[in-house]
Amino acid sequence: MRIPAHSVCTAIRDDIVSGVFGRGSRLTEEVLARRYGVSRVPVREALRTLESEGFVVTRRHAGACVAEPTEQEAADLLEIRMLLEPLGAARAAQRRTEAHLKVLRGLVRLGQERVRRGEGEDLRSLGGWFHETLAQASDSPALIALLTQLRHKIAWMYAVEQPARPADSWAEHGALVDAVARRDPERARALATLHAERATAAHRLRRADRPGQAAGATRVRTSQPPVNIGGVRH
Repeated sequence: MRIPAHSVCTAIRDDIVSGVFGRGSRLTEEVLARRYGVSRVPVREALRTLESEGFVVTRRHAGACVAEPTEQEAADLLEIRMLLEPLGAARAAQRRTEAHLKVLRGLVRLGQERVRRGEGEDLRSLGGWFHETLAQASDSPALIALLTQLRHKIAWMYAVEQPARPADSWAEHGALVDAVARRDPERARALATLHAERATAAHRLRRADRPGQAAGATRVRTSQPPVNIGGVRH
């Protein structure tokens, strides 16, 4: 049975985000095909997709390599999310279904219960599920795809500190769901903006590699290498 390229793409992306493949490391089709138990064809397709998403670059004489984003590129992602998440919340208020509301309310209840019991281990995953469902409620495939890609790339570049007051964070989630339930896009947009601002403050760039550190460690470069335009013909 042929494994589809999108499944291979997901597997490679997950390994990049988790640091299995360090930034700048080579991604050879043969090694990846062995790792995931597939032929080189879906690997080749997956690498093309990951290159279009910014996780992979193709270098002369080296082939496909894990990208090495700069600090500015990482900062841009948070700024873009600050613009898109409120838009998604406003769209969700206009287009959500009862099924979306049921899931969102259930996640808020579950998150608040975990906070009350002091069970914070899975709060981050619950929060991710909440924001993914909120994006789905926007009923905008293009916006959903952008927000999904942003979540992956931000998780790749940043470590996120747990909120000092998780109850406040889940109260914000609850207020946002109330606005979505009332079909109030402006209120939903304002609440999502405030929530995104507070969440951004908890993000910390992952530390740079030290000499001799394992290849899977994460690294964010501070600047792009100079562009050589001497050989460019006009």
